[in-house]
Amino acid sequence: MIIPQSPKLTLNQLRSVKRQGVNISQAELIKATPLLTDSFLPLLIQPAVDGINLISWATSNRELIESYLLKHGGILFRNFQLLDLVEFEKLIQTVSGKLLEYVDRSSPRSAVQGKIYTSTDYPADQSIFLHSENSYAASWPLKIFFHCVTPAQQGGETPIADTRRLLQQINPKMRDRFIEKGVMYVRNFGDGFGLSWQTVFQTTNPSEVEEFCYQNGIEFEWKQGNRLRTRSRRQAVAIHPKTGEPVWFNHAAFFHISTLAADIRNALLAEFAEADLPHNTYYGDGSPIESGVLEAIRAVYKQETVIFSWQAGDILMLDNMLTAHGRMPFVGTRKVVVGMSEKL
Repeated sequence: MIIPQSPKLTLNQLRSVKRQGVNISQAELIKATPLLTDSFLPLLIQPAVDGINLISWATSNRELIESYLLKHGGILFRNFQLLDLVEFEKLIQTVSGKLLEYVDRSSPRSAVQGKIYTSTDYPADQSIFLHSENSYAASWPLKIFFHCVTPAQQGGETPIADTRRLLQQINPKMRDRFIEKGVMYVRNFGDGFGLSWQTVFQTTNPSEVEEFCYQNGIEFEWKQGNRLRTRSRRQAVAIHPKTGEPVWFNHAAFFHISTLAADIRNALLAEFAEADLPHNTYYGDGSPIESGVLEAIRAVYKQETVIFSWQAGDILMLDNMLTAHGRMPFVGTRKVVVGMSEKL
């Protein structure tokens, strides 16, 4: 719903109007417009009157928020003056239920408070390729929330892309091959690069790792020196549980060695045999994904990427299956935290 621009009223003025018998709907307390003129994603929601409390408004408008999210894939809440991480956590609980722990990890993150984490601990000079959270796993969060506490001095954006459009834009022959074969993820832990298996599985007990693997369809083998290799076969395209739409939902490009920056890629290939790389991807039958296919997929991501600058206090709510996200390099101090909900 797009609300026409009008002078901002105060809540007291609105109450006065209501007493005169005019019905002011909850939707009219906010303005909902696309953030960018050339993109449907994200939808920008801002207060239309002074003094709107985002959590209170969200409590009365869960269905409206959900309908906006399923249509646009992402909502940017701006200028609501959310004060602290406690309120951020409460907002997630209000619109989406209890928060999830970050399990079966792939990105370095630190717990900030409860189940709120740093968005990533990757070095500031590195970019993070677009992806849907945990799409390589047997289960994943349906929703993911980002809160910008402190925007970077320069850069540090969280680029996003519509996974429905990604699927539509990928060459049909390439897409059909992935639908038929799926994606295989091979990961190696304990070789001095990437996350340790203790961090990924949040345990120091090998038997607990094995039990997790059994329950989540992950093949595993222990190597010398307490090192671990895992293989898992997952979907490349998934069906959204609420809209019934097919979406491009995988880490095929994200985890492939060719997507890494050239200096990092060359260093890893000089150090490891392909089978021992920290992570790599293949078709689901174990055959290699052609370099031309990966280049084409990365080009589609680039074509569909939407970038906007963070402002302090911004909250970005994404449907994790409808919208992929990443991170741009940055200069200066940047604090963006994340929470996840609705396990599938």
